[in-house]
Amino acid sequence: MGSATFLYDGDCAFCSSCARFVERHIARDVMVLPWQRADLESLGVTAEACDDAVQWIDPDGRHSAGPEAIADIMRAGRTWARPFGRLLGRRVILRVAWPAYRWVSEHRDKMPGGTATCALPASERPGSPE
Repeated sequence: MGSATFLYDGDCAFCSSCARFVERHIARDVMVLPWQRADLESLGVTAEACDDAVQWIDPDGRHSAGPEAIADIMRAGRTWARPFGRLLGRRVILRVAWPAYRWVSEHRDKMPGGTATCALPASERPGSPE
């Protein structure tokens, strides 16, 4: 594995908008991919984990999820984002960030760019395998 990978929910318009922002303004030498199009097995993550939260996979195979994954991509990102990644990655901040992440995740259909499809579990979205 050569570069780090950041996986997001490509079926969610809000998540896709956030991923585009990350690609344009934060990511540096990181593959930002919808998990539905990634080789999850080779990355060592499951569809269930990806449906639950964004995922970060280091080149050495270390995984993180949710706000910790966001902290990781920021720490590996452009210079301006690194201090924010270090701050977000602190345990005390993550204790607050996880409930906030869960709240946004549960309400992503109501976020800017969100659609009704964003509220559905991956298994119930149009075009998903049974």
